[in-house]
Amino acid sequence: MISDIKIITLCGSIKFKNLFKEIEAKLTLEGNAVLLPCFFEHSIDFRPDKKCIDQLSNIHLKNISVSDEIFVINPDGYIGESTKREIAFAQTINKKINYYFHQERSKFS
Repeated sequence: MISDIKIITLCGSIKFKNLFKEIEAKLTLEGNAVLLPCFFEHSIDFRPDKKCIDQLSNIHLKNISVSDEIFVINPDGYIGESTKREIAFAQTINKKINYYFHQERSKFS
């Protein structure tokens, strides 16, 4: 049933693009709707200005706001400044937060 589908937004450094895609696939196959950052600018020739970066950040925060939870991709415990802000935002709006690093042995091995 559609109402049973959980919406999960992936958060983390976009330098882990391949891990994002792997986790997106696994969570989707588990029956979740998965939202990712707008796009991975490292994969194209793109140099956004501050206005564009702010807009993309706001879109990602909107994704978090409509999600049931966020899933933080943090290999080896790495969490950058943008991801810290996203986690803080999710906490202020009472979203469930899961972390890849803490689950990688049980859920993703």
